[in-house]
Amino acid sequence: MDQSNNSKDTFLEQLQQSLENGTFIKVTLSKKGNKSSDLKNVYGRLVEIKSEVKFSMQIRYETRDEVKNIAVKDVNTQMDEWLGHDFLNADLFTSQKDYSLQYNKKRKARLFERPASQPEKPSLQHNRDKNRMIEAHGNPYLPAMGVTNQQGEILKAGHKKYRQINKYVEIIDALVRQQALPNDAHIVDMGSGKGYLTFALYDYLRNQQSLRCSITGIELRPKLVEFCNDLADQCDYEELAFLSKDIHDYHPEKIDMLIALHACDIATDIAIAKGILAKAKIIVVAPCCHKQVRKAMKHNNSLSAVLKHGILEERQAELLTDGIRSLMLEAHGYQTKVFEFISTEHTSKNLMITAVQGKPQKEAFDKIEEIKKEYGIEYHYLEKLLPSQ
Repeated sequence: MDQSNNSKDTFLEQLQQSLENGTFIKVTLSKKGNKSSDLKNVYGRLVEIKSEVKFSMQIRYETRDEVKNIAVKDVNTQMDEWLGHDFLNADLFTSQKDYSLQYNKKRKARLFERPASQPEKPSLQHNRDKNRMIEAHGNPYLPAMGVTNQQGEILKAGHKKYRQINKYVEIIDALVRQQALPNDAHIVDMGSGKGYLTFALYDYLRNQQSLRCSITGIELRPKLVEFCNDLADQCDYEELAFLSKDIHDYHPEKIDMLIALHACDIATDIAIAKGILAKAKIIVVAPCCHKQVRKAMKHNNSLSAVLKHGILEERQAELLTDGIRSLMLEAHGYQTKVFEFISTEHTSKNLMITAVQGKPQKEAFDKIEEIKKEYGIEYHYLEKLLPSQ
């Protein structure tokens, strides 16, 4: 038997043992092994249904989610069928250790062990609001935010917020699994607004993932800051605090994760720069309006005939603004992704840029210069805030 098979067998043995000895917490499958398949990922956990423990799998496809409950004795058979074929990554979380099984392009597997990141076992409660990461029931901040009523029922006006909360937490969960945060992590949310995403993230990381972290929300409007601090006290969220401050004037000792959602115009660049300079392990931004690049554009290229239309020029400026932001992050040592997020009631923009620490890609500086030359842009504001090559 080759080493690859040994790694897979060992992973399955650890999974089976954890299910038998009561140390199992959850298992996740990711990284598609078959590009033609519409399978995206799988989240497995234990639930209690009619006094019987079942293995519940949330199976995510490109266009739908499906929940399947199977007998615990059948778990390894199902996992064996998926691993190395449909999925190339598997993460097993137990109260004793974490295990990661990773396949390379040649389908050779390697097994990694880490200290347990989630020593506390989760509840076996079955009805978890369609397997959402943030439950509608029992979270005191949701009624205060107008998402649910006091009985935990989602209000008609709260459905969009509730979907956004869970999508947001899902994104952060994936980033934290990719780039682990230290147990004393300091997370800064620049432009936290009314704070419903900030509260949800604190709830998820502290209460569900048992990560010892603190979160600071930065918001200019004093009334919102007062509201959020009062609500944090009511929820007994001791490591969640909000400050009424301009992000320009906020200089913490450290930032492990930097978040800036819908910060207007150059405020997004200021937030990104603060994250880079602080060597934050994770940076998450959802840009809002974009004025600086559009005003600076003096294009004389093949697209000039198209960009004479204001709406098209505006969209091109938006692409350039966020594209250069992504390249600047890569140049300064981050791996980036740009994708659609759920827009809020305050803006129709739904773009999100996520970045995790990696290796500097110095060639990104050259790409930025080429783009600026092509569109007659003298500079991007983010360049002014960071050291040059």
